[in-house]
Amino acid sequence: MENQPPKPNNYLVLAIICTVCCCLPAGIVSIVYAARVNETYARGEYTLAEQYSSSARTWGIVGLVIGGIGVIIYLALFGFGIFAGIMENARY
Repeated sequence: MENQPPKPNNYLVLAIICTVCCCLPAGIVSIVYAARVNETYARGEYTLAEQYSSSARTWGIVGLVIGGIGVIIYLALFGFGIFAGIMENARY
């Protein structure tokens, strides 16, 4: 019997959260890699499964960072702009 390394995490939950909440393109790439982890591990391609796991994690994190930056930019441009408009109208 072949000595199997432990199955790597597929990071599917991270990929789905990234897709739904943050950044659709990076999330989709992350889902594709996450879906390949279990399949390649079952075929015995352990190194490739580990690479897919790493790619799924990387793309998930990239999506979360892009989404976070997007929220910060949104708040800076619109949220504080609206607040400034309310405060300006309150002076009169």
